[in-house]
Amino acid sequence: MTVQPTEPTTPRLEWFKSSYSTGNGGECVEVAAAPTHVHIRDSKWPSGPMLTLGPGAWASFVGLIAD
Repeated sequence: MTVQPTEPTTPRLEWFKSSYSTGNGGECVEVAAAPTHVHIRDSKWPSGPMLTLGPGAWASFVGLIAD
């Protein structure tokens, strides 16, 4: 039997730190945008759980914290 490598079916996410992260150990939020969802995780625990929101929920969240 021969095993053929396959392409991943889920694209790799590109994570971005919050612009409010200081680099002094306080950074905690990273965001990755996908075509249909926005993913949020703790930068100090990248393999930990992540929160996934739809675009509408993300826009509402950002609107609330911007006020």
